[in-house]
Amino acid sequence: MDWEKARYFLVEQQIRPWNVLDSAVLERILNTRREDFVPQDKKELAFVDVELPLGNGALMLAPKVEARLLQEVALKTTDKVLIVGAGTAYLAALAAGLCAQLVVIEADTKQAEQTNAALKVAGIKNVSIEVGTTLTSKQGPFDAIIAASSFDAVPAELTAQLVAGGRLITVLGEEPIMHAVVVTVDGAGKQVSREVFDYNLPRLKAQCKNFML
Repeated sequence: MDWEKARYFLVEQQIRPWNVLDSAVLERILNTRREDFVPQDKKELAFVDVELPLGNGALMLAPKVEARLLQEVALKTTDKVLIVGAGTAYLAALAAGLCAQLVVIEADTKQAEQTNAALKVAGIKNVSIEVGTTLTSKQGPFDAIIAASSFDAVPAELTAQLVAGGRLITVLGEEPIMHAVVVTVDGAGKQVSREVFDYNLPRLKAQCKNFML
């Protein structure tokens, strides 16, 4: 397969049509080898517009969803960022090139090891991985949090880790209608939410069975 051509068509046929137009996000996708982050037996599906099952109850998000999450949370090069429920190292690899420091919480020890190894091979050095069964990192607070899963309501454990002006993006609601939501916390601790797109995702406990929610 011509991976570079496939990556170009991924951007032009899947990601741009899903209203992902941020040049930094698009450049990061074009410069990150997604095929290196999917399970070996699913490598030929690296650019397919589906969530890929990973065999441990987790999912690798569809490329357009990963891109849209990154665009909507509006990462800055000075940000410290937390990702929960990443699935594989790919979302972390993308985010790492858009921020200063990235922390990933992974409940599955084997997946954490695979994520760490994949990031090292890719030469990404600004990511640290915590293995644990909570939504709380020891390295907070954070400028932005990406929770790549769905919840009934915004988890207080996540918003409590945001700095003033910090942003959280996650998916809220019940099937068949869920919404990706950006939550911003102001200096007084007030939360302001806005829906950014419709998309259904499993609960985090369905993706990472060891998480206690």
